[in-house]
Amino acid sequence: AVIGRAGAMAAAVMVAALGGSDFSDLREIKKQLLSVAERSRERGLQHSGKWAAELAFALEPLPLSELPPPPVLTEEDARDLDAYTLAKSYFDLKEYDRAAYFLRGCKSQKAYFLYMYSRYLSGEKKKDDETVDSLGPLEKGQVKNEALRELRVELSKKHKAQELDGFGLYLYGVVLRKLDLVKEAIDVFVEAAHVLPLHWGAWLELCNLITDKEMLKFLSLPDTWMKEFFLAHIYTELQLIEEALQKYQSLIDAGFSKSTYIISQIAVAYHNIRDIDKALSIFNELRKQDPYRIENMDTFSNLLYVRSMKPELSYLAHNLCEIDKYRVETCCVIGNYYSLRSQHEKAALYFQRALKLNPRYLGAWTLMGHEYMEMKNTSAAIQAYRHAIEVNKRDYRAWYGLGQTYEILKMPFYCLYYYRRAHQLRPNDSRMLVALGECYEKLNQLVEAKKCYWRAYAVGDVEKMALVKLAKLHEQLNESEQAAQCYIKYIQDIYSCGEVVEHLEVSTAFRYLAQYYFKCKLWDEASACAQKCCAFNDTREEGKALLRQILQLRNQGETSTDVAAPFFLPASLSANNTPTRRVSPLNLSSVTP
Repeated sequence: AVIGRAGAMAAAVMVAALGGSDFSDLREIKKQLLSVAERSRERGLQHSGKWAAELAFALEPLPLSELPPPPVLTEEDARDLDAYTLAKSYFDLKEYDRAAYFLRGCKSQKAYFLYMYSRYLSGEKKKDDETVDSLGPLEKGQVKNEALRELRVELSKKHKAQELDGFGLYLYGVVLRKLDLVKEAIDVFVEAAHVLPLHWGAWLELCNLITDKEMLKFLSLPDTWMKEFFLAHIYTELQLIEEALQKYQSLIDAGFSKSTYIISQIAVAYHNIRDIDKALSIFNELRKQDPYRIENMDTFSNLLYVRSMKPELSYLAHNLCEIDKYRVETCCVIGNYYSLRSQHEKAALYFQRALKLNPRYLGAWTLMGHEYMEMKNTSAAIQAYRHAIEVNKRDYRAWYGLGQTYEILKMPFYCLYYYRRAHQLRPNDSRMLVALGECYEKLNQLVEAKKCYWRAYAVGDVEKMALVKLAKLHEQLNESEQAAQCYIKYIQDIYSCGEVVEHLEVSTAFRYLAQYYFKCKLWDEASACAQKCCAFNDTREEGKALLRQILQLRNQGETSTDVAAPFFLPASLSANNTPTRRVSPLNLSSVTP
């Protein structure tokens, strides 16, 4: 983004004051945070103010002599003071039109920002009210914020004349984003970050517009300590979890170890890589430090849901209800609670309530899609997932959900498209790869299906189904050696995890191996597998029959073949040796199918 001369000078002064991305002077950083928290509050930017205040709270208190001085008032500020004070009181009571009316003609930066911001919020409020009144939760609203075009014209004139400060640039960027002018919005947010690097809102808006790591490389961002927080956040959003965790660890080491914001972000990062135990323990720790916190509690409830922890989820839902029952996160937690109890209509109702409170709340759209899937209402599920993608194109769960929906509708080409998008967002998630493999199988593209199943095994198969599916594919293609190899790896994996009872496919694997070894005339191996078959209800009879046949052939003097078996089962099937990952026997030149 090109910054005008005046803007560039201001930016240079600000960056110099921020001292690069150095955390050596934490007292100076605390001063800056307290100052920007106050400036954000004066302009009605509650969330940015809260973020700065939370971060400042995590640092050591300052002595009286080092507290930041009150901002210096200009002549224009003094002239607008009465109108600003009156309008700000109306603004705080959400009387936006009234606030804007009394701020007409104000010239100071602070009053002008509040004037424009009041008009913007007034338009947003009317749009949301109209959406909730006139439409069901799933109908696509054509309601627009009528104020946006006027605001854009006025702000762009100011922008060209280089009369916008950091907050003004932020608002201009928001207006551009709302009008879907993404490229222009990114340039303006980058400029806002240069002019006022301490304002978290501009960084956060930038996060929402960056779709991949390549875009991030081409941004010329100011070299300040705020950039480290931005990078950690964007890495989490882009599912680059290792890099994100490293950044957060370095921030903790720099002196922000008490920051509840950083702790919650680390918990979200572990949730994203499905390290459920670690995420749960961090969330529990966070609840002890900040027991009335509602932010991110819907993510915590997702973890409790996955682990089927009904009492804990029930406690969390009741607790949040007591704190604030009309918060989006509270509605999502209650929705998850009812979903876990298989009361899907009630769950969907609470997700709808969440969306009435905030139609742009991503998690609620996705969760509502899941509930409609449970209720077999595929068209409603598709609409819910599409809304989630409109809010955030990086939400892999919505893409995956759409794939599942079209799978139910038996539309494999659609499935393939959506599963591919989910896989691009989560390249190391075995569930996406298995789903892709199943799609390719249905489309009779078996080579691609094989690649997907093998890759799912190689990245660490969560559901332990990839090898079985791969083995069955080899069976179909009469590739008996490869099928046997896959079944052996599968059995080794299952026994090393100690999960034998839960896996129905173990009996299938033993049955196939018993028959395979029988054909190869490897009686010892065949009888070992046949005996294992006898332990399972569905293969017991076949196992007994095979044992009888082996005994019969041995009695007739049939000797075991001298050719060494191409594969072997471990001497003790229950040995706790996890097999080493072998090199893929398939052509995996392309990582993604």
